[in-house]
Amino acid sequence: MEKVLIAGISGGIGRLLARRLLADVEVCGVDSLPWESGPAEIPRYQVDLRKREFEDVFRKERPTAVVHLGSRRDFRGDAGRRHDLNVRGTQKLLEHCARYEVRKVVVISSGTVYGAQPENPFFMDEDHPLSGSRDYPEIRDLVEVDTLASGFLWKAPQVHTAVLRPVHVLGRFARSMMGDYLRLDRQPTLMGFDPVMQFIHEEDLVEAIVRSLELGLSGVYNVTGPGEVPLHTAIRETGGEAFALPEQLMRPAMRRLFGWKVVPWPAGALDYIKYPVTLSGRRFVEASGFRPLFGLEECFRGIRG
Repeated sequence: MEKVLIAGISGGIGRLLARRLLADVEVCGVDSLPWESGPAEIPRYQVDLRKREFEDVFRKERPTAVVHLGSRRDFRGDAGRRHDLNVRGTQKLLEHCARYEVRKVVVISSGTVYGAQPENPFFMDEDHPLSGSRDYPEIRDLVEVDTLASGFLWKAPQVHTAVLRPVHVLGRFARSMMGDYLRLDRQPTLMGFDPVMQFIHEEDLVEAIVRSLELGLSGVYNVTGPGEVPLHTAIRETGGEAFALPEQLMRPAMRRLFGWKVVPWPAGALDYIKYPVTLSGRRFVEASGFRPLFGLEECFRGIRG
């Protein structure tokens, strides 16, 4: 029977994925944070991916497949430590997968790695360069994680490795920059800008991961949801209220407030409510037959639980 190791099992997507897989395969998980109320039949290890104890999990559990959800995306902590956790942790995970003959690996990246740039074309495919860290250095580690995983495709061709780059994930349990922004009662926007945005329901992302495992996909794939809407529509449909501010005021204010730890987002995040970042999901649909089950209305309804 296949055994799937979930790195980052205590997060919202990790918990949903574990429960989804449990009926069909053996599941085990690792995380630096505990999952106190998780199912008793899922072995869980509270370990740091960079430490020897993580390799001990591979040695003991001998997983046949690994899903990497363990990248930290909280910008409020020490940037150097987060970078080390994400990049070196991913390096260790991939090394262990090759050493312990794991057959399938799925790494969850993000559509944000393409960057929010004024010259972005609509519906970028997977060959578009990753420019996220150009004006947003705080996500340099996420771009490096994506690059490491993409390189693993060629370094370890015996392992079926899928790198998934989903659009903004919304739902009751998923935590993301855009999800937290839309949970605000009032959302600041940049005066004169209303970029088109794409969203996917958390349950659909879980199904995309499951489909990648079942088919043993290899490659880099954008994962898109049921459609796209302007930012102001998303704000309205999630029950928020937009108020516009001039960029000349908002960007320096955001920089100061982030430095004082008043807001959780660096100033570079403003580009994602200024310029559109839209992806083509055709390659993943052709490879997997994936179709989202949840519409935009359900994505927006679930954002506030």
